[in-house]
Amino acid sequence: MGENPVPGLPSFAPFGKGHGVHDQDGRPRRRKPAVFKAALISLALLLGSAGALIAASNNPKPGITVQVSPASQSVQQGQSAAYTVTVTSTGGFSGPVNLASAGLPAGVSGSFTPQSITLASGTTATATLNAATAPTTPAGTSPITITGTSGKVSGNVNASLTVNYKMTSAFSVAATPDSVTIPPGATAVYSLQLARNNFSGPVSFSVLGGLPAGATAQFSPNPATGSSTTLQVATTAASPTGTSNLYLVGTGKDASGKAQYAYANVQLVLDSTVKQFAIAGKVPGTLSPGTSAALDLQISNPINKSLSLTNLSVAVAGVTRNADAVARNLACTPADFAVTQYSGPYPLTVPAAGGTLSGLRVAQSAWPRVGMLDTSANQDGCKGATLQLAYSGSGQGN
Repeated sequence: MGENPVPGLPSFAPFGKGHGVHDQDGRPRRRKPAVFKAALISLALLLGSAGALIAASNNPKPGITVQVSPASQSVQQGQSAAYTVTVTSTGGFSGPVNLASAGLPAGVSGSFTPQSITLASGTTATATLNAATAPTTPAGTSPITITGTSGKVSGNVNASLTVNYKMTSAFSVAATPDSVTIPPGATAVYSLQLARNNFSGPVSFSVLGGLPAGATAQFSPNPATGSSTTLQVATTAASPTGTSNLYLVGTGKDASGKAQYAYANVQLVLDSTVKQFAIAGKVPGTLSPGTSAALDLQISNPINKSLSLTNLSVAVAGVTRNADAVARNLACTPADFAVTQYSGPYPLTVPAAGGTLSGLRVAQSAWPRVGMLDTSANQDGCKGATLQLAYSGSGQGN
């Protein structure tokens, strides 16, 4: 069994377990595994997919980018703000782009000139967004979204508009320094001077807009009954880096009860690469109502080379009353104290080893001073109180 009855033809073994196709010499014929063919097919598909990915990366999807300048603006009620909007073609896009805005506050009309722009591949075009406020537009800061659209292609950018109450002439506010640079997590201090024009009432202060995320603002004293107040802006380690424009407003009422307003703008720059130098000081002795003391500030230098300071600021951050004042429930707050800021020359050069104002040969008359106001309310409440001071400054290495 198993022999071919026809002479000259190859013999075949019967099919069964352990048997297969044989060659003419009787040796088993090897089959090419099916998995090898599958591997070849998979490799071909993989190479084809890689080629498609490379082709896709070399041919980006057509689109647009939208930018705006300035990113934030501040105007008084009844005034207008203009933003420059720049639209750029990407990925070979060409065609018309329609512009629109969203988020403008009530009473503000927004219009683009031109309303639609046309881009050729790789080109850039600009338009102007004019935001016109009304005398009745509510004061405050509003986020604005500017969008460019062309069919299924779109791009957008965010901006902001701060509307202030109409400025009056009863008083004015000036802030120094106009810009402070600190690392996230540090505190910036600004000094506000209040110039009164036949206005004797208290002036309350607030930040109308511009604070970075996580930052808090505190004025001391607030309201201000004298000619100055101090603003502390405390940031967190998570506050985003970048430049913020802070809009400060002072509000008071005249003798007839009519609201009066004044404004000041300052800049806060958060830079994580900045090394924070330390400022320390303490009030020598004990203050009594109507007296003040000069602060011989100690400045430490972390950069191992000379440091040029461009501003120094001091604020009363807190007050700890003595036991008798606490037991008698007598009030004493930072509003019971006033700070006269450093008035010496800038830049102030601090050597690598650091130093004090006296060691840097700054005249004592230019040192910052802390004084207790002379009021009937703080005669006993602030007696023997301990002050917590906050310091701020900025500068750069030489």
